[in-house]
Amino acid sequence: MFKYWSLKKYGTKLLPLLEKRYGKQHFYSRHQIRATIYQGDFEPQFLPLGYLLFLKSSELNNVLVSEFPGLDIQQFRTEILEYLDNKQYQGYLEKLYQHAS
Repeated sequence: MFKYWSLKKYGTKLLPLLEKRYGKQHFYSRHQIRATIYQGDFEPQFLPLGYLLFLKSSELNNVLVSEFPGLDIQQFRTEILEYLDNKQYQGYLEKLYQHAS
């Protein structure tokens, strides 16, 4: 249950909080995403999810390699999508489906 609520919080509250703090943007910087997650009391173990959703794809690999060197991002994305499919929830997390192919 805790995992579901943590993911749902990323899916419903992260974008509005980023917009409130930094204005509406297509993408946010790693520092903006990280600061919002830690200061907004999001579960930090899902920080890569924040990066997947709101970081420019051209920056994503560099950030993930430097911050999460052992993370298989495709497997991470697949696990979250499978978990959410079972819960029938996407919210803002629908972006994951767009980048999954």
